[in-house]
Amino acid sequence: MVMRQENELAPTEGEPAPTDTDAALRARRTLTACLWVLAYQGFTTTINGVGAPWIATSFELDQSGIAALFARISLSAIGSLLLSRLADRVGRRRVVLGCLTATPLCALGAALSTRLTLFALWEILLFAFIGATMAGAIVMLAEELPIAQRAKGQGYGGIAMGLGSGVCVIVMPLLVDAGWSWRWLLVIAAAGLLGVPFVARTLPESQRWQRAAASGATQRVGFSAVLGVVHRRRTLPMLLCVFLGTLSGAAAMSWTYFHAVSVVGLSADAASMMVIIAGGIGMIGFPLGAWTCERLGRVPTVVGSSGLVALGTLWFYWGPPAWVTWPAWWLGAAYCGFSIGVNAATVGGNSAATELFPTALRGTMIGWFALINALATVSAQGAIALLAAPLGGLSIVVGYLGVLAIPNAILFGLFIDETRGLSLEAAAREHA
Repeated sequence: MVMRQENELAPTEGEPAPTDTDAALRARRTLTACLWVLAYQGFTTTINGVGAPWIATSFELDQSGIAALFARISLSAIGSLLLSRLADRVGRRRVVLGCLTATPLCALGAALSTRLTLFALWEILLFAFIGATMAGAIVMLAEELPIAQRAKGQGYGGIAMGLGSGVCVIVMPLLVDAGWSWRWLLVIAAAGLLGVPFVARTLPESQRWQRAAASGATQRVGFSAVLGVVHRRRTLPMLLCVFLGTLSGAAAMSWTYFHAVSVVGLSADAASMMVIIAGGIGMIGFPLGAWTCERLGRVPTVVGSSGLVALGTLWFYWGPPAWVTWPAWWLGAAYCGFSIGVNAATVGGNSAATELFPTALRGTMIGWFALINALATVSAQGAIALLAAPLGGLSIVVGYLGVLAIPNAILFGLFIDETRGLSLEAAAREHA
């Protein structure tokens, strides 16, 4: 059953009915603020990936050591889960603003840390706040945009993150050429504190959350409800798909720059140029994913793009062959295909994840996904640290992990419900 958007948010008795202009203004303000948040966090979350070769050098870490460090930092998802649950209790806006304020402070703490243990601690806090902020923004896009615009909104969010990430990739070689430390990336991230007042003025609270809170639903529904009878059939397959998808994608996303610079031997400038150009072309995966979500459905989008992720990972990390004269071109083509698949899968996955669960649990479920992401990332980085030496290098292990995108696609296609064209209430079975 497809429900009209205006009926989803019908006012309670005694409240004035919102006009189309009011709804459009709220949606525009939410979109503007969330895109700024996601672009900023896209920059911040990319720092470790592009800075990995220099972080390893600073702390005198080998390939296994840097993988172990990133595995420890992934424990930040426990904090992201708790903060995402808090967003269901006290409001999306309040948690997003709080985490957005804490992120720059943690980035500055990490930038000033010269001891590995202290650096890891600040990074764990940093990524806990990043995860909760991004989860809140993704949820608010789903809750405030009209039915026909929800997948497109997730695509816009992905583009914003990609642009923020691209800025980080551009800045890294400039720092190297100038002889400056990679730590300046964290200092730049700390300057994001200046954007908090803008978000505070622009971002409204989610109307869906306000209505759920007024009805008492946010207090009645407990943390364990995601595994209760009503939601278990959706929760367990979704968590398994998230685990497999992260095993295949997290390692590949983390080590692209390292593989290009430390394994293939590209210069920092060449690696950055490759990532910027190929990643820029790969951003067509976001509008492509939004288009296929609305035309074909969320499930076909994830299933199809997962195959491209597996192929792109093997192509990138098990190449280029010795006979290739221009390795940057080989890596760029592989990275482009891989990026298109990851970006399209992100749109489909985020759309499904925010639509399958009710308002009182939507933030909590995104937090659960963050926790499973962390467990999978720890597993992936642990496998890399353990197997890199016996299997012939970090890149070989990452290629094997990339193949797990195939069973993820099969499970998603078999067990995840389609939500295309449904209101959030109908898709999430709020009545249940």
